[in-house]
Amino acid sequence: MAGHQVTTSEFNGKHITVAGLGVSGVSAARALAGLGARVTVVDGGDSVALRERAAGIGDDIAVRLGDAETLPEGTDLVVTSPGWRPDSPLFAAAAAAGVEVVGDVEIAWRIRGEGAPPWLAVTGTNGKTTTVQMLASILEAAGLRTAAVGNIGTPIVDVVLSQEPYDVLAVELSSYQLHWAPSVRAHSAAVLNLAPDHLDWHGSMAAYAADKGRVYEGNQVACVYNTADVRTEQLVRDADVEEGCRAIGFTLGAPGLSELGVVDGILVDRAFVADRQRNAQELAEVSDIRPPAPHNIANALAAAALARAFGVEPKAVRDGLRAFRPDAHRIAHVADVAGVAYVDDSKATNTHAAEASLASYESIVWIAGGLAKGATFDELVTRSAKRLRGAVLIGADRALIKEALARHAPDVPVVDLDRTDTGAMAEAVREAARLAGEGDTVLMAPACASMDMFTNYGERGEAFAAAVRELASGRTTKE
Repeated sequence: MAGHQVTTSEFNGKHITVAGLGVSGVSAARALAGLGARVTVVDGGDSVALRERAAGIGDDIAVRLGDAETLPEGTDLVVTSPGWRPDSPLFAAAAAAGVEVVGDVEIAWRIRGEGAPPWLAVTGTNGKTTTVQMLASILEAAGLRTAAVGNIGTPIVDVVLSQEPYDVLAVELSSYQLHWAPSVRAHSAAVLNLAPDHLDWHGSMAAYAADKGRVYEGNQVACVYNTADVRTEQLVRDADVEEGCRAIGFTLGAPGLSELGVVDGILVDRAFVADRQRNAQELAEVSDIRPPAPHNIANALAAAALARAFGVEPKAVRDGLRAFRPDAHRIAHVADVAGVAYVDDSKATNTHAAEASLASYESIVWIAGGLAKGATFDELVTRSAKRLRGAVLIGADRALIKEALARHAPDVPVVDLDRTDTGAMAEAVREAARLAGEGDTVLMAPACASMDMFTNYGERGEAFAAAVRELASGRTTKE
């Protein structure tokens, strides 16, 4: 198909305030200025880096640093970056002035115009990026022109404005983005799972779930949910969808009607087949998925369901899953040393992700800790205790995990590392190696954010991998 026609009239001549000078803010500001809007970007910071970014944003865009609270006079619309909290003073000022606040995803939806590619949307507490990448791989294997966009790194506004002739977009949406995107209506969408996360931002679990559930609003063909998570099914029940839109479940067990599941190591579709009362369609083998951990199989099933909802043939599901390679630091095998496997799952930054990771191995020495973000660890430890051979704790909030281990896994030996310097990870790996025996897995699934010790989860994962390589080489000098 030819490139679609972008809608410009809604924003032409409007005074739009963009909140935040980050990646999505700059993208939205430039896009809106290009559509004829008068744009002012506001940011509470006033660093050298921000000034340099402001200087390069474009002569037709005004930038105000050091004041993120005052609404610029004459503002017709506020466009926020995902991380800005709903209770920010700027938004209170906007509400008092009767000015709408939306996010960059909403802007992308409004400007996409006639002939724009449909969206297959994915949200959930964990697994979003992997699932969207799997979905894009499957769509590409089907010969469709697609891109993995949204919260995955490429601002969706840029993609909409690119005029590339896409057939369909695989869109990752965070709860933040969905909160500010009231008009988005996907072709089909999936909520992978729900667990407490970002509650400081949303205010409550109910509000967090409601924002996730927005992804189902107005779905045309399929609302994909996790049969093991009743909250995702309830979100489908609560959604206002188009006539004929179907609820499609995915399960790690044998699928029921209108479900995708697993039978004898085969991914099976009982949703998008003729006479699903009696028939099922084989899609792929579990061995086609890398890594074939339970939560990753669930991701693959959700991706397959969305692809099948779009009419993709079974062979493309198999070929797409075979071609997919996960990003770094997502349950990534680093090395085997003395019969012990070392696995980097630094991306497991909350308890829900860590529980899925721990469930993938039978005998584990667990490296955990960091910034807890208000989380508690009793449920995680209770469910995982039988798999733990030992634990090595690092980071600012490690005491919370230590206390949960003492309550629910008192026989598990624990090493408490009271250091946050650059050598702490190397010592953690050495201590884990000391606790591990042949056949065990040393798993770095921290269940916490990384910013107490590292720039991000990626740097934490690299530190772990470097320490494992040092261990493998026999260089184990003390830091």
